Amino acid sequence: MNTIRFGTDGWRGRIADNYTFDNVRRCAQGFAFYLRDKGLAERGVVVGYDKRFASEYFAAAAAEVLAANGIHVWLTQGATPTPVISYSVVAQKAGGAVNITASHNPPMDNGFKVRDPHGGAIDPAGLKEIEARIPDVAGVRRMDLEEAERKGLVDRFDPAPTYLEHLGD
Repeated sequence: MNTIRFGTDGWRGRIADNYTFDNVRRCAQGFAFYLRDKGLAERGVVVGYDKRFASEYFAAAAAEVLAANGIHVWLTQGATPTPVISYSVVAQKAGGAVNITASHNPPMDNGFKVRDPHGGAIDPAGLKEIEARIPDVAGVRRMDLEEAERKGLVDRFDPAPTYLEHLGD
């Protein structure tokens, strides 16, 4: 099992080396446990992604795990800038967010960034809690994305209109 260490805002790695679907799912399971521990799971989670290689598929993998844990997911319909994802947490009154992005890291990297209920960074102690809850692959719950959508656990949405309206206020 690869050891996953969170840094600023979450975890980053090299795509197809240590940044794999299994490891993204493990991070999502750790975040699901954290949300339950903090009483935030019932508020749901925003999941978004950038335009890096396969980011939409990594976001779907995270959504499948969160849904399997009974956590409602608002999954962005397309690539979405980080500030829009952060604002969407507040707009949806969500318990947090997962953003699939490696920010300023090289293009061959990707990341699993997490946000708190205010759309901001989770403090270092909280990141350590999430990291400590990351299971091995066998401990990950997963529900097929189509099934999660049918059950109303995953809703796709376009966060841009609400964000742009907010900018105009």
